[in-house]
Amino acid sequence: MKKRLGSILFFAMVAVLALIFISPFMVMVLTSFKTNSDAFTIPVKVFPRQWVTDNYPAAFAAIPYFRYMGNTVFITAISLVGQLLVTPLIAYSLAKIKWKGADIISGLVMATMMIPITVTMVPMYKIYSRLGLTSTYIPLILPAFFGKAYYIVIVRQFFAGIPNSLIEAGEIDGATEFQRYYKIALPLCKPVLTTIGIFAFLDAWSDYLYPLIFITKPSMYTLSLGLQQYMSEYSIDWSRLMAAAVVFVLPVIVCFAVFQRNFVEGIATSGLKA
Repeated sequence: MKKRLGSILFFAMVAVLALIFISPFMVMVLTSFKTNSDAFTIPVKVFPRQWVTDNYPAAFAAIPYFRYMGNTVFITAISLVGQLLVTPLIAYSLAKIKWKGADIISGLVMATMMIPITVTMVPMYKIYSRLGLTSTYIPLILPAFFGKAYYIVIVRQFFAGIPNSLIEAGEIDGATEFQRYYKIALPLCKPVLTTIGIFAFLDAWSDYLYPLIFITKPSMYTLSLGLQQYMSEYSIDWSRLMAAAVVFVLPVIVCFAVFQRNFVEGIATSGLKA
């Protein structure tokens, strides 16, 4: 009886917490189906007094939404490919290949995680400006092909947990170092690659600061910049803005829902906390 009561209390607490976390998203969705006046009518009601669907086409018409969507998809896809190609290579070399300075490099990689982004913004802008790469997507895409410290640490931690006997068995069979990485180590790290893939997707998809710094042409704006432009240039119709925000967030929710199991498994097996 006590065990059942404890289970009921536990699931009730989880349900309440889930409701708290999901409530902002639900308010956003429900507001997208309200008129602008309904959204601010006192007393405020959670559900629309009158359900409308005009906010979605109106939001798409207010800004070149699908152009911005295409720009965002392009940047996100290339950045994701870069992270998934480079990060496991770097992590494997630090975890499984014996070479002088590996521990020092690992320490330096982790140390870079403590550097605030505000410290690197101005130097990075000056570098790309002198190279004539501002107002292009290169500053947004190129860093992905050098790995991100946090992702490298996660994957390195995972590789460190793989028994050396598996790698040595491949060496005994005559496999080269790259073959041991590609055929033995890499297939084992699918869960953690899914984890960093979701992180990389979220970073690139929702990034606002770097596009704001490097992109000056309106035709090259990402969705995050486009939504900010909508708020700045027009009297804000919050219902339409919420409609645009719902479409912006949906790919993130779908991505997490599809890969949720692998994401949790990757976090658990890497030894790090989300």
